Amino acid sequence: MNEEVSEFVFAPLGGLGEIGMNAALYGFGPPKTRKWLMVDCGLAFPGPELPGVDLLMPDVTFVEKIRRDLVGLVITHAHEDHIGALSFLWPKLGCTVYATRFAASLLEARRLQEAGAPNIKVVTVATGQRLDIGPFDVEFVAVAHSIPEANALAIRTPLGLAIHTGDWKIDPEPGVGHRIDTARLTALGDEGVDALICDSTNILREGDSFSESDVAQTLRKLIGDAKERVLVTTFASNVARIRAVAEAAQAAGRSVVVAGRAMERVIQVSRECGFLDGLPPFLSLDMFTALPRDKIVVLATGSQGEPRAAMARVAEKEHPVIKLVSGDTVIFSSRAIPGNTREVHRVVNKLCDQGVEVITDHDHLVHCSGHPRRGEVAQLYDWVRPRISVPAHGEGHHLSVHAAFAKARGVERTIGARNGDIVRLFPGEPGVVGKAPTGRLLKDGDVLVSEDDGAVRERARLSFSGVVSLALAIDKRGDLVGDPDVLISGLPKKGRDGVDMGEVVDDAIFRTFDNLPRPKRRDFDAAATAVERAVRASVNAVWGKKPQVHVLIIEA
Repeated sequence: MNEEVSEFVFAPLGGLGEIGMNAALYGFGPPKTRKWLMVDCGLAFPGPELPGVDLLMPDVTFVEKIRRDLVGLVITHAHEDHIGALSFLWPKLGCTVYATRFAASLLEARRLQEAGAPNIKVVTVATGQRLDIGPFDVEFVAVAHSIPEANALAIRTPLGLAIHTGDWKIDPEPGVGHRIDTARLTALGDEGVDALICDSTNILREGDSFSESDVAQTLRKLIGDAKERVLVTTFASNVARIRAVAEAAQAAGRSVVVAGRAMERVIQVSRECGFLDGLPPFLSLDMFTALPRDKIVVLATGSQGEPRAAMARVAEKEHPVIKLVSGDTVIFSSRAIPGNTREVHRVVNKLCDQGVEVITDHDHLVHCSGHPRRGEVAQLYDWVRPRISVPAHGEGHHLSVHAAFAKARGVERTIGARNGDIVRLFPGEPGVVGKAPTGRLLKDGDVLVSEDDGAVRERARLSFSGVVSLALAIDKRGDLVGDPDVLISGLPKKGRDGVDMGEVVDDAIFRTFDNLPRPKRRDFDAAATAVERAVRASVNAVWGKKPQVHVLIIEA
C-alpha cells in the first residue's frame, strides 16, 4: 500500500496468546507519520520456571521508539492485568493517561503508599464520556465486570469504528458498578462497527456466567450458618464481593476485620468513591483477638496462594495476628488463575491440616467469573454486528476457538493476531501487515530486566543442579599454594554407591591439576576451564546431573 495512505491498525503488545499482561496500541495515519493510542498497561505473575521473579510486564521498546507520536494511554479498568505495570513503565512512556475515578484513585493511592511510584499525568473521565485524543475519537461504554467502572472503548477514526471490549460480562445484578450498556452497544451496531476486538477468556465455556447476586446469596447463607470465626479470601479488587461479604457479616451480627495492604487500599478508594456507602466501618487487624469468635469475619488477601499475602501466612501459622483453630471456616471466594493452582492447593491443604473447614467454588457458588461465556459473547455479536473480529484477551486455544465462533456468527473476516502483530483493520484487506518488537520485562527485586537477561536462566539452572564454587591459589611456577577452597551448594552429600561428593570434587581438582603441563597451569584461563570441566564431569559420573561450576584462580 502507498506509504502516504492512512491506515487504522491494531498492535497488541500483551494479552494475545496469554492470560494477563494486557497492553495494546491503535495506530492511525500513514505508516511513517502514524499517531498511536495505547490501551491498558497490565502485568502478569510468573510461574516456577522464573525463580525469584516478582512480576511480568510487557516490553515497551516499540512504544519508546514511537513515544513522540504516542497521543495518550487509555485504561479500560483497574485490574492489575490491565493497569498494574503502569507504575513501573510510565516513565518510559511519559504520555497522558485517561482513566475513570476509581482507577485514577488507585493509581494515586499507590503513588502515596509505595516509594518510587511515579506521579503519573492522569485525566479523570466518566463512563459515557467521549474524548478526542489526537486523531482518535474515544467513547467510554459501560460494561459489567468484577471491578467497578469497567469500560469498553468505541474508537473512531475517519476510516471506521472499532470496539475494544476490555474485560466484560453480562450481569443483570452486578452488586457494585455498571450493568452493561446494551442500548449504547446496539446503537453502535446500528452506526456500523467495522472491527470488534473482544475478550476471549471464557469462550470455551457454554451458556451464561453466574451473577454476583448469586454469589452474594451463597455467602450470606454460609456466613450466617457458621458457628465460629469466618475468614473470606478473594481478589482485593472485587469491590462487589467485598460488599457482599460485609452485608452478609452485618446480617449475621458480625464485624469485618481486614487483613492485607492491597485489600485496605481498595477499600479506602471504594469508600471515597461511594461503593461501600451504608456499611459500617471495617475494623483494623488488632481487633481480631478482641472480638468473640462468632462475631468476626476476616477479609484477607492471598486467594491465589501468594507466599507473602495474609492467607498463606495464616496457613503456615506464621501470621502475627490471625490464628485459626478447628471449627473455624475459610471461604475461597475466588478461582485459581492458571499457573497458581499448585500454590492455592498448598494453602488449602495446610488449612485442612489445622482442622479448619475450607469452602471453595467446588463446594458452593462462592465465586463467579467477570468474563463472558459463549452465550454472552453471542449476544454481544448480535448487538454490534462487526465486519471484522479480532479475538483478544486469552491463550492460543481461546483465541482460535473464538475465531471459529465469530465465523460461525457470520462475521466477514476473523484475524488470528498474537502479541507483536501489526494488524491492518482498514482500509483494504484486513490482516497482519507487520511486526512490532515485543516480549516481557521481569521485575526482579527492585530492577526491571529483559526476559533475555541471563541471570534468571542461570537461576533456573542452579535450582535444578546446584553449584560448586572453588578457589585455587597458584604461584608463578605453576604450583598450588595451600588447599583449594571449595563450597558445594544444592548437591547431595553422597553420590552413586555412597561416594562422598566432597571427595569426588577434591579428586577431580587435584587429578586435573597434576596432569596439566606447567605452561597451562600458569595460563589461569586454561587451568580454570580444565578444572571446571573435570569437576562437572566427575560429579555427573556419580550423580547423573551436571552442576554449575565456578572456578576462581588467584596468583600467590
